Amino acid sequence: MKIPLLALVFALPLAAADLPSIAAMQSAASAFLGSLDAAQRDKATFPFAAEARENFRFTPQVRSGLPLKEMDEAQRAAAMKLVDAALSDKGHLKTMQIMTLEGVLADLEKNPEYRDTGKYYLSLFGKPGDAAGWGWKFEGHHLSLNYTIVDGGHIAVTPSFFGANPAEVRAGPQKGLRVLIAEDELAHALLGALLESGNKAVIFSDKAPAEILTAENRQATALDPVGIPAGDMSDAQRKTLLELIAEYTGRHRKDLADADLRKIETAGIAKIRFGWAGGSHPGEAWYYRIQGPTFLLEAANTQNDANHIHVTWRDFGGDFGRDLLGEHYQQHAKDAAKP
Repeated sequence: MKIPLLALVFALPLAAADLPSIAAMQSAASAFLGSLDAAQRDKATFPFAAEARENFRFTPQVRSGLPLKEMDEAQRAAAMKLVDAALSDKGHLKTMQIMTLEGVLADLEKNPEYRDTGKYYLSLFGKPGDAAGWGWKFEGHHLSLNYTIVDGGHIAVTPSFFGANPAEVRAGPQKGLRVLIAEDELAHALLGALLESGNKAVIFSDKAPAEILTAENRQATALDPVGIPAGDMSDAQRKTLLELIAEYTGRHRKDLADADLRKIETAGIAKIRFGWAGGSHPGEAWYYRIQGPTFLLEAANTQNDANHIHVTWRDFGGDFGRDLLGEHYQQHAKDAAKP
């Protein structure tokens, strides 16, 4: 099988020193904490081992952390500087648009207290820069960004969730806005190309599940292998698949995205599978998943008459930095045992 040039680029080596986003996060986190008063810090900070660090939630509910609505303008700017230390320009735009959609829902549902753009929360875990591990999350309705940094130079960026309701705004000042258009249209393009080439097995069910199957599970495990493996795709189809994967990893700055794409490539592009459930025509509910040896991407557009999209990116061993922390503790134990 011929591997596309795009995949070969992902395989280039990257040292920890080539991850400037980590230093940017540490600096921004420290500056944010320095902007808070004592009561705000009590809300915003947690021990690294706190249960809240893995409390993965993207639905509306009571949350821990400090909400944007309880920050002044300078503090909100400091909070968003930390968020932007992780996100690419594309990821920043999607994040801001997702928050904007809360205002759209507030108007549609006539419930501004429930749909409040100020209910996005920032939480920090441990001391920024602590080699034993520290992390942070930015979370609210339809948004969950989680970061764990270990040994100063290793980072986990999953679980990572984006959602959009409406998927397409059909009236009002934001009419025409489609926050997750690339995650939708690239997948439909790949589906169409596979069906056109006779790969009907890409559709594993005529009915889409009601929701992404991993939901808000703290631990993601591999799902049934469905659809078509990349090893059986044409070069053009594989290129579209890799572009779709890059739409998820590309939420983050280039250094972070390159590192994650490298991990995916190293585990084997040929083993990645793309499977579809539901309809393929406008207005029909759909679901797809992209699953490789180490990761899972899921997308579903089933709610609100198929105008409500959820897309998630999970790492089987790396969510919340579990693999990094395991390696850190093992090395610490070895070092402690040395005479």
